[in-house]
Amino acid sequence: MGLPMAKRLLAAGVEVWGFDVRPAEEFGTFGARMINDASEFRARVDTVFSVVRDRHQTFDLCVDDQAVFVGADAPTTLVVSSTLSPRILPEITDRLPDGAIMIDAPMSGAPARAADGTLTFMVGGPDKVVSRMMPLFNEMGTDIHHLGATGTGMTCKVINNFVGVTGVAAVRKAISAARALGLAPAALLDVMKSSSGATWYGDNLDRISWAREGYDPANTIGILEKDMLSFLDAVEGDSSVGVDSFGDAVLDIIRKMEPLEL
Repeated sequence: MGLPMAKRLLAAGVEVWGFDVRPAEEFGTFGARMINDASEFRARVDTVFSVVRDRHQTFDLCVDDQAVFVGADAPTTLVVSSTLSPRILPEITDRLPDGAIMIDAPMSGAPARAADGTLTFMVGGPDKVVSRMMPLFNEMGTDIHHLGATGTGMTCKVINNFVGVTGVAAVRKAISAARALGLAPAALLDVMKSSSGATWYGDNLDRISWAREGYDPANTIGILEKDMLSFLDAVEGDSSVGVDSFGDAVLDIIRKMEPLEL
């Protein structure tokens, strides 16, 4: 997701530098703007959009292994665009240097919409900081929702992803049922697009780069597992929600997914 987002900003005339532990040549035409030395990256930027995979990578990037936000020349603004449990955000804030500000701005839409500049952003943070970031959000997305204080964007995202992950599991099960009952899966999906069974995943299966993957902890189906766990962490201990067993059932489906053939 980070690469097409960076390309959108660069095309809009924004001075953009990327940071990753992987070699620059893996990033194609953007490789010339990739940096894998934290001190060099830190010296070039004052705002960091973090689009890493999970909690561990977020802490590594910001304050542990790569430690971009450690040192006298640390950036002043962190925008967390990964999907994490909102409970983690105060831990990140506590470890940022004095004067650094964090807002949460997870996004939805998958790489195809990142490339088109049509992402949906769910933003939490102080009005002044969000207003300053808004021109950047508008270059990368078409639906920007400032939902309130820091943490509200991430709260919205994990709830949204709970629905999205459940939809993936349901569509995969529906395809299995169609095969078992002698109905062509492609015909089912075509009908569902204009019926009550419409879902983001089912409707866009041919546009989603990872849609046909089987489960692997390292791939995007593995990210669905992480997203469900982030939601369950966010609601843990709240008996009024009561989704533990349901969430566990969806996780079981995700973890048993085989590559999809239609």
